[in-house]
Amino acid sequence: MDGQEDSVRAAIAGEIRLLDREVRSSAVLMDQLMDPEFTEIGASGRLWDRASLVAALSEDPDPSTVPITVSDMEGELLAPGIVHLTYVSDDNGRRARRSSIWRRSEQGWRLYFHQGTLSSH
Repeated sequence: MDGQEDSVRAAIAGEIRLLDREVRSSAVLMDQLMDPEFTEIGASGRLWDRASLVAALSEDPDPSTVPITVSDMEGELLAPGIVHLTYVSDDNGRRARRSSIWRRSEQGWRLYFHQGTLSSH
């Protein structure tokens, strides 16, 4: 395995962790995986920063027990320490095409940017 495969694999592992309901309900675990400069354009079109997204997800009083499923996950090393992922998520019938940029830091791989677009297919 080369450096590119290691980097892509690390970003995919982080993305899958962030989709786990247990991780999403923990501000501490989310904080460990998100870059301090994180931003997201949600499937709703809302712009999120790290603090607002962590607060919204960790304060959800009734998270679904149905796991978020992922298909068509692909990753590409854009530059040393920068990986771009694309995939389709299905959150209990709510499908979205997703794009994430992961950045390696002294603390490890962290999600730097994410965008979701609702999809009917």
